Amino acid sequence: MKREEMDWLADNPFYTKRFAYYIGRKCRTMTVKDVAKELKLDWHTVKALDKEYMQKQLQRNPVAAPGVIGIDEVSLRKGHTYRIIVSDLERRRPIWYGGEDRSEESLDMFYEWLGPKKIKKIRLAVMDMWKAFLKSTRKNVPRAAILFDKFHVIRHLGEALDKVRKMEYARLSGKDRSYIKGQKYTLLSNRENLTLDGRKALKKLLKANKRLNTAYLLKESFGQLWDYQMEGWARRFFDNWKESLKWQKLVPYEKFAEMIERHWDGVAAYSRPENKVSLGFVEGLNNKIRVIQRRAYGLRDEEYFSLKILTCMLKEI
Repeated sequence: MKREEMDWLADNPFYTKRFAYYIGRKCRTMTVKDVAKELKLDWHTVKALDKEYMQKQLQRNPVAAPGVIGIDEVSLRKGHTYRIIVSDLERRRPIWYGGEDRSEESLDMFYEWLGPKKIKKIRLAVMDMWKAFLKSTRKNVPRAAILFDKFHVIRHLGEALDKVRKMEYARLSGKDRSYIKGQKYTLLSNRENLTLDGRKALKKLLKANKRLNTAYLLKESFGQLWDYQMEGWARRFFDNWKESLKWQKLVPYEKFAEMIERHWDGVAAYSRPENKVSLGFVEGLNNKIRVIQRRAYGLRDEEYFSLKILTCMLKEI
């Protein structure tokens, strides 16, 4: 008896590959539950066909040696359960999802997976200021330049501003306190993202509280650091910004400045022309991951989640 392979059949022999890919395309924008309901299919069948589709995407798009990598972590659930995501920032796609946490040993697993031949091609690594990522990268790719992601740096500054807000709220009472209550989003958002009412509330808040006004203006001005084309000018700007903190009694800002000082080389690296990479992709990927997490809420299949992340920037098939 001869057995014939039919390459047009999906892994599930009841469906064709064309149908499996149709399911996979729908699952890029819909939940498994919604696709199953629309097509009157079993939930597990839809998920299995979607997995097959994504595995085929990865098969058709093998990982090339990256020149610039972005390293980030994703929180799986409450309780500090993390995995690491590494992206090829020039090809604008995630290339690795793994690790057991966000430790040095977990990132070592990525470099082991990539292999010594491809590692040699890495010239720049973009990351946050997490010591474990820094140690692993310097150990495995000693020749690569390190660049600290400006979005993470600004996030630290936003946290410092929020601490100032909380300190002012605790210090004041009565009418002076009422201006601050419920204004966290207003204060921490980009001005251009605020509604007209939000801008009015921000103006009122900053007019009412001198210390918050100073902290807000310092936060807004700090963004200029990434506009400089020479490290010397960037250093001069930071020294002046740090000097302006004197006598302001903004302790969280002073701690932020100390942190930047300790990590200066990785912050200033952005001013060098060879390190000018588009960091907008990192934020875009983070937004996509948040959407994937919402759609996959309640799913315990981490392999499925990792496939969703690794294929979210790939073209449809």
